[in-house]
Amino acid sequence: MEFVSGYRDEFLDFAALLFGWFHKFVAERGPVGASFEGRWRQLEAQIKRLPQDPALWVLHVLPNHSVGISLGQGAEPGPGSGLGAARLLGDEPPLHLRDLSPYVSFVSLEDGEEGEQEEEDEEENAKERRTEKVEPQEDGEPASTSRESPQEAKPPLEAGETEQDAGGEDGGPEDKVENHMAHEKRNGRRREAGLLHLSCLLLVTDEYGTILGIDLLTDRAQGSTDLGSGTENLAPRAYTLLCHSMTCPMGSGDPRKPRQLTVGDAQLHRELESLVSRLRVKLTKTPMRTWGPRPGFTFASLRARTCHVCHKHSFEVKLTPCPQCGAVLYCGEACLRTDWRRCPDDVSHRFWCPKLAAFMERAGELATLPFTYTTEVTSETFNKEAFLTSRSLTRGYWTQLSMLIPGPGAPLGATKKGRPLDQIEWGPGLRPVFPSNPLSPGSWQDYYTWRGLGLDSPMAVLLTYPLTVYYVITHLVPQSFPELNIQNKQSLKIHVVEAGKEFDLVMVFWELLVLLPHVALELQFVGDDLPLENDQQHFTLQRDGPEVSVRPSSGVSARLSSGTKEKGGHRDLQIKVSARPYHLLQGPKPDLVIGFNSGFGLKDTWLSSLPRLQSLRVPAFFTESSEYSCVMDNQTMAVATGGGTSPPQPNPFRSPFRLRAADNCMPWYCNAFIFHLVYKPPQGNGARPAPCPAPPAPTPTPAAPPAPARRRRGEKKAGRGARRRR
Repeated sequence: MEFVSGYRDEFLDFAALLFGWFHKFVAERGPVGASFEGRWRQLEAQIKRLPQDPALWVLHVLPNHSVGISLGQGAEPGPGSGLGAARLLGDEPPLHLRDLSPYVSFVSLEDGEEGEQEEEDEEENAKERRTEKVEPQEDGEPASTSRESPQEAKPPLEAGETEQDAGGEDGGPEDKVENHMAHEKRNGRRREAGLLHLSCLLLVTDEYGTILGIDLLTDRAQGSTDLGSGTENLAPRAYTLLCHSMTCPMGSGDPRKPRQLTVGDAQLHRELESLVSRLRVKLTKTPMRTWGPRPGFTFASLRARTCHVCHKHSFEVKLTPCPQCGAVLYCGEACLRTDWRRCPDDVSHRFWCPKLAAFMERAGELATLPFTYTTEVTSETFNKEAFLTSRSLTRGYWTQLSMLIPGPGAPLGATKKGRPLDQIEWGPGLRPVFPSNPLSPGSWQDYYTWRGLGLDSPMAVLLTYPLTVYYVITHLVPQSFPELNIQNKQSLKIHVVEAGKEFDLVMVFWELLVLLPHVALELQFVGDDLPLENDQQHFTLQRDGPEVSVRPSSGVSARLSSGTKEKGGHRDLQIKVSARPYHLLQGPKPDLVIGFNSGFGLKDTWLSSLPRLQSLRVPAFFTESSEYSCVMDNQTMAVATGGGTSPPQPNPFRSPFRLRAADNCMPWYCNAFIFHLVYKPPQGNGARPAPCPAPPAPTPTPAAPPAPARRRRGEKKAGRGARRRR
């Protein structure tokens, strides 16, 4: 069995949901423009009997004039059924947005139109220069002007005569061929790129933001449209969309019809009035003009779930969990039997069912947190976007947690898109100041009390990363590696591996200096998903009074001093970046390696990075979002190195936000469990032995003092120079 619920990009999950519903919608509605009168009578009778939704439904009509979609070789060209969604997303959506780059990209139609307009203007200017100017007649009216089009200037063609037969100064065969080639050249780029234009989007939602249905109106690359321009002939298609949204709502909830509907286009509002009355749905008296979303309007992060075997969404079939473990969702007995009998046995549900049942028993333990909002954020139906919006957490690092904010192309956190680190908000309730009373917090309750935070503050969602590092340094390393005596070290070099997401939140790691004020820290973020523009860069996070700022350091890494700098009130945290897989990293050995939500089996580079860690034999701790993932990581470690992992234990500083699970009901939380690597014992057959503490430097003896040795080397160089001079 394989679950990737804790690693999926939420935006890709959302895209997969939209394309899945749209694919089903296109398949069931039939050819575009076909008559629906007879075909929908039975469906209309079914809709009349549906229960009414008291919430207002909205049919949004969203035209698009400036953005096109360029499909690459990995996707089916042309609009087709769902814009090639089957090959674009596949049964298992990609884990990262960058995986979509070979398939789809967004292009500006305005740029293309401007370029075409410039070419047309040049052609028109050339024609104007070739056109002979005519003097005005005696009455002052010109006989013709230089701006007159060729069609207007030429006499009408005789019956049966073509333009080419008629000829003329501006309409000769050479000009026609030239114009045709120019037109083909302008359109060739669009055809080669498989360009589609999403001319209009029809979207059905309720007033709370739940998406119920979607229809994409696309133009082909040559410019032909499905339904003409504007909202012409939209009524049949919009009516079909409304019917499907009622019988098969995309968002949560059973089939239902709205008590009242409003439409965002005046013409479409008039045309739908007689149609929706068939469904016993009341249309508002006027089209939607001043209506706005309610204050809590969000697109919920938890949407339709899927069958673990066939991946059908819950809007297509009814999903039920396995009756024995209650962890895995299936659409019926057939898919459950298929999963139960998979081969080999260790990938079958029969093998995993008792293990998953034990994992499910940890759900209550993982949800035991001291926050006032715990019940909401640990629920299976947790709506993360609504939670953040209701608390105005829509800026700074909070944008890293939301699917909707920022939009496409907007700058992300840290320096990934060029945004200065010192302009990112810490969020409400936490200021980078140093508490006077020392403490070694072992839980969120201890930390919040010590830091002066109220238990209604959601800062734990961001601080789970630095607090997890702190917990590893102060609690887990002393327990598992007492011989290292890590708590007495005055400087620590820590490698954070596969750290693309964590680097976007880099300034929250300043909290480590609040917790460990007498330790000089250097964090090196390593991974091939880090921004290339930051590769080999070295930053210094400094505190000047109450504020924290970031400053670029020299290209050479600064040596860690015996303690944290405190010149003029400054405290420094050294940050280094290496945008490469860990096994390709060169440099001194770290004191500690840490990885967050690693997923060893989901990325091939781990098969090389884990043996590198085996050779270094440094303490390496990793977190995972579920106990299932820890078991899979242990298997990957055994395959890659012959070693294993320690038994996972719940992380007291895990994120309180429950992660969305598409095909299962298991509890997933960011940094939920912690384990460390257990290296394979060194063998006597040439294997590298475990590193021992470096022996002390030998004491110089009188027979070989350092100074005379330097003089001898200098004398040799001088002698060689003398020989060359001779």
